[in-house]
Amino acid sequence: MTNPSLPTNWRLIITPPALGSWNMAIDEAILEAVGKELAPPTLRLYAWQPACLSLGYAQSIQDVDLIALSDSGWQLVRRPTGGRAILHVDELTYAVIAPHNEPRVQGTLLESYQRLAQALLKALQLLGIPAETHQIQLPSGTQSNSPDNNSTTSQNTSHADINPICFEVPSNYEIVVAGKKIIGSAQARRKEGVLQHGSLPLYGDITRISKVLCFPDETHRQRAADRIRQRATTAQLASGRIIDWDEASRAFIRAFEDALQVRLVHTDLSGSELMRADELVQEKYSTLQWNYHIP
Repeated sequence: MTNPSLPTNWRLIITPPALGSWNMAIDEAILEAVGKELAPPTLRLYAWQPACLSLGYAQSIQDVDLIALSDSGWQLVRRPTGGRAILHVDELTYAVIAPHNEPRVQGTLLESYQRLAQALLKALQLLGIPAETHQIQLPSGTQSNSPDNNSTTSQNTSHADINPICFEVPSNYEIVVAGKKIIGSAQARRKEGVLQHGSLPLYGDITRISKVLCFPDETHRQRAADRIRQRATTAQLASGRIIDWDEASRAFIRAFEDALQVRLVHTDLSGSELMRADELVQEKYSTLQWNYHIP
C-alpha cells in the first residue's frame, strides 16, 4: 500500500467522555474539516458519559422504549451512519475520518472496511483477544451484506421487519471472537470524505440494551437478551480479564500505526472544529427533528 519507511501522518484526537450529541457533532465537524483540507486524516478515540443509545441513520424511533430509556437515565442520539441500535457504555469508540483520496479508504465500502479491519484485528490481538473477521458464505452470484452504512436500511422500513440491535447480527467482515461479534462498525460516505466509527464493549452486561427497546412483551425481550448473550461479547469475556479504556486506547494507537503504516500525531481539535461542533449540537444532534426523524 505504502512504503513502510515513509509512513503517512494522521492526526490522533483523544477526547474525554462526553454527551452523545457532542460525540456525533465532533465526528461530523472533523469530517467537514477534512473535506475542506483544514485537517489531515484523523483517528479519534473517545467514550460516552452518560450512557447513550445511538440509532442508525435510518432506524425507526419506534424501536425505542422512550419511557424505559428516560427511567434508565440514558441519553438518545441518532448517528450519521447506518446500522442498528448500540448502547454506548463501558466501551472504547473509534472514528476514522479521511478524504476519498486517502489510499486506506479508497475503493468500495467493503474494500475500505477490510483495510481498516486489519487495524481493529491487530488492536484486539495486542489485548490478547483471538479475533477474526466474520465472512458470510453465499451462493455464487448473490450479493453479500456489507458493514453497516447509510443504505443498509430504508428510512421507511418497519421496525418490526429488522433486528433493532447492532451487536446481535454481525455483518460481513465485522470482527468476531469465537463467532461472537465484538466490534460493531458503520461507515458513511459524504462529499467531504469517509467517516467510519465503531465501538468495542470493554466490560459489563452486554444485554442491557434490551431494557430500552420495544418488544411485544417481556418474553420477547428476554429472548432478545438471550440472543445478544449468544451472539455478542465484550473484551472482558473474550480475554478473561478487565481491560480498561486506557489500555484499549494504547492498543488501538499501536495497531493503527502498524497495520495501516501511518504515524499518529497526537493533537487537539482546532478552534473551528470546536465551534462547528457546538453548532451541530444545537442545530442537529440535540434536536427532536434529527433524533426522532420528525419531518
